[in-house]
Amino acid sequence: MTTDLTPDTLTDTEVSAELIEAGKRAYELDREHVFHSWQAQGPFKPMTILKAEGSYVWDGDGNKLIDMSGQLVNTNIGHQHPKVVAAIQEQAAQICTIAPQHVNIARSEAARLIAERTPGDLNHVFFTNGGADAVEHAIRMARLHTGRYKVLSAYRSYHGGTQLAVNVTGDPRRVANDYGNSGVVHFMPAYTYRSYFGSTTEAEETERALRHLEDMIVLEGAQNIAALILESIPGTAGIYMPPAGYLEGVRELTKKHGIMFIADEVMAGFGRSGKWFSINHWDITPDLLTFAKGVNSGYVPLGGVAMSDAIFETFGDRVYPGGLTYSGHPLACAAAVSAIGVMAEEGMIENAERLGRDIIGPRLAQMMERHPSIGDVRGAGVFWAIELVKNRETKEPMAAYGGSSPEMNELIGALKAKGILPFANFNRIHVVPALNIPDEVLEQALDAIDEALEVTDKYVS
Repeated sequence: MTTDLTPDTLTDTEVSAELIEAGKRAYELDREHVFHSWQAQGPFKPMTILKAEGSYVWDGDGNKLIDMSGQLVNTNIGHQHPKVVAAIQEQAAQICTIAPQHVNIARSEAARLIAERTPGDLNHVFFTNGGADAVEHAIRMARLHTGRYKVLSAYRSYHGGTQLAVNVTGDPRRVANDYGNSGVVHFMPAYTYRSYFGSTTEAEETERALRHLEDMIVLEGAQNIAALILESIPGTAGIYMPPAGYLEGVRELTKKHGIMFIADEVMAGFGRSGKWFSINHWDITPDLLTFAKGVNSGYVPLGGVAMSDAIFETFGDRVYPGGLTYSGHPLACAAAVSAIGVMAEEGMIENAERLGRDIIGPRLAQMMERHPSIGDVRGAGVFWAIELVKNRETKEPMAAYGGSSPEMNELIGALKAKGILPFANFNRIHVVPALNIPDEVLEQALDAIDEALEVTDKYVS
């Protein structure tokens, strides 16, 4: 089946010539004045986005692209949901901003809605501006609660770009910022496809990874470890699913040694994997849970920490030494209240689970049969990864860990030419559309990905 999604056929007449010209001027100003994150500034050629709606964006030339990236896997309800846009407008007309020491209706209601959906007794919410500072504050709370300092974190993880969060991170973005003085100790994760323990089965991977983790705890001194942080389902690092029994085992180890367990749900939360929170795939309650991104689909920056009653009570009579000017910003919280509302009313969480089970999972399995460049596919809900290799037996990646490659760049170009805005990282393409992407649009996008993968098949040895 041929999918005709070339830019020529996707040019939308709703994008006016005036808007395209304004986009060209914006590009010039961007290159002159804007400093971009995670980029060498000179060679970078960013895409201009003129318009976004539902599961589509329009680029600087007016080409309509299916957004299979979720931007940074945060536009969970798609672009410009009218109810959430209206809620932001209504809040702006009432109270645009207010200092965080004052009660505001939007923040109180957002906290209630989030606490209702978190597992166990995570009944109290501290709001931040995003995921990185949520991680920073969760660790600060754990350190103060326990009186300990060290933090355990997995390699092949991502926890944010601020100083402590990037040191907690376990992917190559940490390296240039890591001076070994943050109190962070990294351990090997359970990663069945590329096992660090020589495992050949899921059961072996769980047993060996847990043994390694407890060895690390003992050797580092459990009495010195305040917290262990894990992404419930690692996102940017590859959407590799924890093997059966692993997270339960991690939780038992943290309880055994008095270590606070922080579940990082910044990317994996709010329906992304077909549950309100990905930790809900397992019968586990962490001590702290960080969130951001999907809480309001990124419409206004917002993050936070949900904490247990025990953590909360630590600061009942003791001042918590931390805060932010914009903690629980009314516009952001109004967006969260509305976004959570529409996710519930429109059945988006259930829909994400269905899309993964009935469409994405089966289609990716079929693609793996057809394309020798696919080494592995994995995921849940609308949270999937296609891992590309040059050789299935050796698992040689299509791009080196921590970098890209001409082969991957060629694939990304082919996807864009077919009308797809992809999420690519190292040797992977992530399939991370909105929770409410229409079935026919998702099928169209998967058809285009299927065809584009012929590019990487050429490089299989």
